[in-house]
Amino acid sequence: MSDHSLPEASAPVEPGTEPRLPDDNEPLGTNPLERGIVWLGHKLSLIFALIVVISTYEIVRRYVFDSPTLWVHETVTFMGASLFVFGGLYAFAIDRHVRVVLVYDAVSERARCILRLVHHLLGLGFCTMMVYASWFMAKESVLAPWGAIRLETSGSAWNPPFPALLKVLILIAMVTLTVQYLLRLIQDLRQLRTL
Repeated sequence: MSDHSLPEASAPVEPGTEPRLPDDNEPLGTNPLERGIVWLGHKLSLIFALIVVISTYEIVRRYVFDSPTLWVHETVTFMGASLFVFGGLYAFAIDRHVRVVLVYDAVSERARCILRLVHHLLGLGFCTMMVYASWFMAKESVLAPWGAIRLETSGSAWNPPFPALLKVLILIAMVTLTVQYLLRLIQDLRQLRTL
């Protein structure tokens, strides 16, 4: 192995060392919800390959046969947007979200736990506002003003209901993220008692 290889999976990562990727056998997620998110994320990641295949199909149709499709752009955009919405849940589940490590790595374990608690409380506030807003956004995209179910469509020549589906997905993701924050808050409150 070279000097620049990643440390062994069992070796703790010390502040100032290179971050390591999780080992294939290392459990990801701290609770059943997060382990389910990680499992689903691994399965959904294959959709990125499907996006490449569909995009290649469109390129060949458009530039080789001069016969572009109506459906590829909107389908690929919807699939990618859906994956990015789910990506937030996945990043939080595996604890690889954005963190100011300059501060976080320089403090004691108790201070880290307190920083995580503050993070979770701020995250819960954010999620509460996002669930509230996404509820109305999803409701308006699924229901007509008179109350009948009518999915919002894109307005293109193909006119799929992707906008409504994506808005519902955002609502589901925000509710799930709220539950993740609550579970992490409970976990760190328990850990703080032991420190």
